[in-house]
Amino acid sequence: MCDFIEPIPDRNLYPSTIPNLANVPTCFVMVGLPARGKTYISKKLTRYLNWIGVTTKVFNVGEFRRKLYGTVNCKHDFFDSRNESGQKARDKCAQLALDEVIRYLKEEGQVSIFDATNTTRERREYVYSECKKNGIKTFFIESICDDPEVVQQNIVEVKISSPDYKDIPSEEAYQDFNARIKHYQDFYVAINLENECELSFIKIINVGQKFLVNRIEGYLQSRAVYFLMNIHITPRAIYLTRHGESLFNLKGRIGGDADLSPRGRNYSKKLAEFISNQNIKDLRVWTSQLKRTIQTAQNIDAVSLEQWKALDELDAGVCDGMMYEEIEEKFPEDFARRDQDKYHYRYPRGESYEDLVARLEPVIMELERQQNILVICHQAVMRCLLAYFLDHNSGHLPYLKVPLHSVYKLTPIAYGCRVETFELDVPSVDTYRKQPEVVNVGRSRSEALGTVPVHEP
Repeated sequence: MCDFIEPIPDRNLYPSTIPNLANVPTCFVMVGLPARGKTYISKKLTRYLNWIGVTTKVFNVGEFRRKLYGTVNCKHDFFDSRNESGQKARDKCAQLALDEVIRYLKEEGQVSIFDATNTTRERREYVYSECKKNGIKTFFIESICDDPEVVQQNIVEVKISSPDYKDIPSEEAYQDFNARIKHYQDFYVAINLENECELSFIKIINVGQKFLVNRIEGYLQSRAVYFLMNIHITPRAIYLTRHGESLFNLKGRIGGDADLSPRGRNYSKKLAEFISNQNIKDLRVWTSQLKRTIQTAQNIDAVSLEQWKALDELDAGVCDGMMYEEIEEKFPEDFARRDQDKYHYRYPRGESYEDLVARLEPVIMELERQQNILVICHQAVMRCLLAYFLDHNSGHLPYLKVPLHSVYKLTPIAYGCRVETFELDVPSVDTYRKQPEVVNVGRSRSEALGTVPVHEP
């Protein structure tokens, strides 16, 4: 029997498994010359922190500058330190952005990322003192790169297509941005231990070839450092797919460790053919430890095949192996409460989506370190992984549609991921259950279950 907790109309019914990492609000402060990956790092770190449940937002000074002054007068001489009016304008933009950082951390956020060059000791001292005065911790992230190929590649891929160079020919934009970098080099002073030893910081040198870390304060900063030491910019592809259709899918039962159905075995063969035709260099394949993912991978040729317990499907606890109809019939109020807050709802003696995100964090870290990977997993697991890479919030995450017998190819690009979806033309049951528009704990079984059959947690 499914012993559900007595319903309480409060989110505390499903206590968070993620520790409160930001008792003191924290500002991560970017440092470095233009085209050194500061915005890339800002966006990656923001996506990661939001995914693990830490409310985070980026404040980019360049965006404030464009709002105030547009782009017409913001060519390279605007950034010349000898240009007094340009210097005043840039200082004003930095001040406005910092004011917003402080407001955000006081009113709603846990972490902000101050995305600017911050290339002088004076600017960094000012940011540090303003944050300290407002009870905000600071952690500086300096990106240093003296590899000209990396810098020029960043300019070509990102900078000349920025709003600063809208309707400007590429070659002209390229020359102008290089001139902008030279202006910053005239007054850039890197963080150094001799004069700024009181600062908490990490130096990322040549895109992760070397790191220097100083005065980490607290678990949140150490977690961010660990993440930053694992990301890279090497071109690669991440393939995600669910297992082939299982016998439990056909019966409408959740969880379990069932074998593949005949159509699921056919998908295993089709998936192997698809992967072979992709000509993926040094492909690694990861599965869960459940039979349906292992059987789905059995025909694939790869340099390695690893089974991860962390990739197992969301644990339905005492309801494992039941049909949703059975759960709804016996426990209609609790079934409705799952629809009220599906992300935080925890099955009795089982897991919630929030628990699953915490369990998958080591997988995300390893995915960031690796190159070409195929992950064969489960519906809830795949939703969590996609939410990380595509920056979906917790409300949307549990309702991402990831049908059986489909492959998602994620290719990391400058500030996100390009997504391609491949349907492998093998029929299967539909396991998607849409989000109800209205949740009524007294609704009928058909209202609770929706119009689409469901077969996965």
